[in-house]
Amino acid sequence: MNEHNSQIGAATPTEQPKIIAERSQALQTFTLNRARLLNAFDDEMCHVLSSVTPQVARNPDIYIVALQSSSPRAFCAGGDVLALTSAAKRDVETAKTYLRNEYALNWLLECFSKPTVSFINGVCMGSGAGLTAFNTHRVAGENYKWAMPEVKIGFFPDVGMASVLARMPWPIGLFLGLTGCAVDRADAQWLGLVTHCLPSSQFGPILAQLKDAEPVDPILDGLNEIQEKGELQKEETLIQEHFSLSTLGDIFQSLARSEAGGSEWAKRTLAGLRTASPLSLAITDRHIRAAASLDIRQALIEDYRLAVRCLDNNDFHEGVRALLRDKDGKPLWQHRRYEDVTPEEVEVYFAPLDAGELQLPSRTEMQAARV
Repeated sequence: MNEHNSQIGAATPTEQPKIIAERSQALQTFTLNRARLLNAFDDEMCHVLSSVTPQVARNPDIYIVALQSSSPRAFCAGGDVLALTSAAKRDVETAKTYLRNEYALNWLLECFSKPTVSFINGVCMGSGAGLTAFNTHRVAGENYKWAMPEVKIGFFPDVGMASVLARMPWPIGLFLGLTGCAVDRADAQWLGLVTHCLPSSQFGPILAQLKDAEPVDPILDGLNEIQEKGELQKEETLIQEHFSLSTLGDIFQSLARSEAGGSEWAKRTLAGLRTASPLSLAITDRHIRAAASLDIRQALIEDYRLAVRCLDNNDFHEGVRALLRDKDGKPLWQHRRYEDVTPEEVEVYFAPLDAGELQLPSRTEMQAARV
């Protein structure tokens, strides 16, 4: 097979492309290349992946796809929420288009018909989690760090992650969604977030083998490093004790009782929850619990519904302002405490949109389209 390389996404000759699409023999690679911003994922990058991926699916000379980062610090630290909230203030319909495009990409990656390997070393959060969760193979380097900390900026775990979190050993996923706690690669392999753990120094040699259409499973299985128990596994009993309760109110009360009894873990966990948007906590709790009975497509449709409501309201814009734009770390949430959030307020977020629900083809339709 002839080798063909192409770079897509450069705005000017002096500007590095945000994402590089390269074909080399049987391998198609996508390299996230926005290192200064920890590969914050924006609509331009989404467009590259969305446009090239179907072409790859229909090319019989391409055996496998790889996603990687040009940065040693991060695979992708999340979506470019600064750009999203700025767009929403100028023209909310543009911001909604950004959301529709990304969630459609998540569904495309879920339905994609060829093996896909994500090579993850460093931070993988938010949109980064959405880019990798639906790949057939997810490889973690030694500095892997995964999290969905959206409640800290007045948002919720989106990009289909509610479905992923709901299917973890219960209630670990609920705990991760509500607290935004980070997961290392040992815990990630236990939870199924990654399929293999190996040194990042092996990423290059593996890619070289994949160019020659070497079968991916024997390569990765032969290099996989068995991990010791991570911190999350060590805390599993505590998480079960508090987060397996049936309501968020019960979780708060249980943690408060343990804090009063001298539990440092409960004290830290409760303090972390109190820094998040109270409304986001309520939305996230309901979303993850409901996602246990939703497939990925249904979860993404609900993600869009919730995200549109977040664009229209205070906490998301305020959280982005306080933590990412002004960086004063003092968001003024709509509610002072979780206890002040009413069920009626939460219900509004989950109600069908008056117009413009996210439209995603069925899996059968995606397969018929040869993606």
